[in-house]
Amino acid sequence: MEPEAESARFSSLLEESAEDLYENAPCGYLSTLLDGRIAKVNHTLLSWLGYRREDLVGRRRFADLLTVGGKLYHETHFAPLLRMQGEISSIALELTAADGSRLPVLVTATLQRSDDGEPLLIRTTVFDARDRRAYENELLRARQEADRERERLQRLAATLQKTLMPPVLEDVPGLEVSAHYHIASVDEVGGDFYDLFPLATGAWGLFLGDVRGKGAGAAAITSLVRYTLRATAVYEPDPAAVLGHLNTVLNREAENVDPDSADPRFCTVLFGRLTPDGRGGFRVALASGGHPPAVLLRADGSADYLPTPGGQMVGALPTADIATTTIRLTPGDTLLLYTDGLTEARTALNGERYGDDALLALARSLSPTTARSLVTALKDLLESLGAGVDDDTALLAITVPVSARPARNCAA
Repeated sequence: MEPEAESARFSSLLEESAEDLYENAPCGYLSTLLDGRIAKVNHTLLSWLGYRREDLVGRRRFADLLTVGGKLYHETHFAPLLRMQGEISSIALELTAADGSRLPVLVTATLQRSDDGEPLLIRTTVFDARDRRAYENELLRARQEADRERERLQRLAATLQKTLMPPVLEDVPGLEVSAHYHIASVDEVGGDFYDLFPLATGAWGLFLGDVRGKGAGAAAITSLVRYTLRATAVYEPDPAAVLGHLNTVLNREAENVDPDSADPRFCTVLFGRLTPDGRGGFRVALASGGHPPAVLLRADGSADYLPTPGGQMVGALPTADIATTTIRLTPGDTLLLYTDGLTEARTALNGERYGDDALLALARSLSPTTARSLVTALKDLLESLGAGVDDDTALLAITVPVSARPARNCAA
């Protein structure tokens, strides 16, 4: 086609009458008097609703086309706002068609005034919102389904987390014991763990640690770690040897998985053996595999970290370097084990890490104290940090009571 002919054809397409543009616009138009009576309506809106022009013009009000809820909204919000503002935009309403069906629409209206400012009539534009409503409903259904799935996974994660923690702590004669597990996120299972259990000849084993990662993989390794530590401690009195055996088990486990797998296969852990000393206190042999050092709070009011430097994460290398120390707990002394979710939490004041120094300062301000009081104070601290605690935190504390009153053992 010649350029001149193409241009003429295009110009002819643009030569549409204003009436045709109004009647067959891709949206509905209507004009109403101030009392709401319809004065003019285009063919598009009539076809959507199934009315004849004579059914509406001069006979019906705009509000008559609305559903019951729409009429109420029109009287209480739409009309008053239009009178005050002179216009109102993109209001979601439903119109009632001639056959009783409902048409979801978006309505924009303007108040036309005379030169001296007197209101004359209302011009309204109506857009078909059926596709948008269907899309919104689909989004709502998808969100509801996602919420239900998330709730299901949260329940599963909570149930699984409980299976990894001892439901109650053992009653250790001559000790007050307290523990707490702070969950940073309800969506994932954490890898923190602790336990306290009896051994032969009146001794007790205790451990606390943190498996790398979160989720099902971390939960599986946590279960393996707890089982291995409990089983090994029955026949192995040396805490360092117990962690050495755990290191072997985790390395063998890693041989059976895909090397590209992101599942965790190592952890940090403190393992201790408690033995009554016959003088009202306890001898504690403690081994560390790369875990933050325990805090010892003495009856004289002092508090310090135990010297367990240099220990390596268990399971990371074929041979682990385990750090050990031995202490004696006397009446009034308290020993605290914790995971790094506490010290790596961010404070609300400046967003910096809470840190080892702050924990030690808090311990010194509380010393001397009891296991229960110390865990309660740390629990309150974790709650006060709120979203700054981005990792699960396990706490385990033991105290040799000063008095001879029965010991109270609890898991907070």
